[in-house]
Amino acid sequence: MKIKLSSIIISAVLLSPIRISGQVSNLTTQNQTHQTFQNLTCKTCHDCDIPTKENPCLIKCPRDFIATVTQKPENSPNTIMIDRLKNSTDIYNPVIFKHQAHAEMAEMSGGCSSCHHYNPPGSVVGCIQCHKPNRATADLNKPDLKGAYHRLCMNCHREWSGEVECNSCHESKNKSVKTRLAANAEPTRKRIHPVIAVPTRLTFDTPNAIGKIVTFYHGDHVNLFKLDCQNCHSNENCIKCHSKNKTLVTHASLDQHHKICSSCHDTESNSNCGFCHQNKETGPFNHKEKTGFDIAKFHGKLSCERCHTTKGKFTGLKDDCALCHGSWTQENFNHKITGVALDETHSGLECDNCHKEKNYFNPVCTDCHDDKSYPKNVPGKRIKK
Repeated sequence: MKIKLSSIIISAVLLSPIRISGQVSNLTTQNQTHQTFQNLTCKTCHDCDIPTKENPCLIKCPRDFIATVTQKPENSPNTIMIDRLKNSTDIYNPVIFKHQAHAEMAEMSGGCSSCHHYNPPGSVVGCIQCHKPNRATADLNKPDLKGAYHRLCMNCHREWSGEVECNSCHESKNKSVKTRLAANAEPTRKRIHPVIAVPTRLTFDTPNAIGKIVTFYHGDHVNLFKLDCQNCHSNENCIKCHSKNKTLVTHASLDQHHKICSSCHDTESNSNCGFCHQNKETGPFNHKEKTGFDIAKFHGKLSCERCHTTKGKFTGLKDDCALCHGSWTQENFNHKITGVALDETHSGLECDNCHKEKNYFNPVCTDCHDDKSYPKNVPGKRIKK
């Protein structure tokens, strides 16, 4: 696999030979070497001015994702052994990696491609396919296998605990590894993470907006609109709830909130701000108030998917009954299902005599009766639907 120079990954563990902390002259020499042979600068890999071993501030790798595997976490291996870097002098056992637990975490950050960023269609290839065990540090276009492993793990673990001690993943050789691996080799077929309580409603203060309050009905978005967690929580990770270092936890900016909502709502037009931003808390979703189409009379028991057949898309439908029901005529429509059994006089009329412009909710009587109107007057007899 060919990777561009901009796609360079440097493992934090590989920085120690450079000795960049407190040794500017040595760093300058190394930088000159990079520029001579690789046409690199510090900013190619680091997003701060003075990277250190403790805080290398490595940039996120801008890989061009190739066909990647997608699989539910509960269908993936529970635990796997990482043992490709066997060394007789190594003081550690192979790493027992809790794959399913990490796969669940990845659902809110990048999915399978967070780690499996290269996979031909229909297969999952190991890291060693591209990242070789030999430490070819002269070529920084692609890290070796050890560097690739550590690069994937260390950023998350540093955010989680503020530390990246070796024994957080590696056990010394005086401990048995085979028994634990055998006990956890098969998929558990169920979620490892406890069920998270889903809030019904969230309220946000937006003092700089025209409307000071945004009422977000989380339950509606999950239950009515059938959004998956990752539709909104796609760039988050576990530290939002579990970080031991609370200073690392950041809250979404205004732009981030709008970006999440923009996939369904128009957040670009200033004239549309009042849809979300109001000066008081609002009630849950009401189809008539939001769309003008009252579904309570005849469609209240239907699931949203019966009319909105494309997942995640709820706009664009017209309130013309014929869109779903075809063309109603006097012969093919049983008027009793509306709760009104037409009398002999009205049963012989065409539908559009009373329902002008196919408005089936508010029939018009005045074309024939100057003194009658609906619903005060009924063209027949009311019956149970």
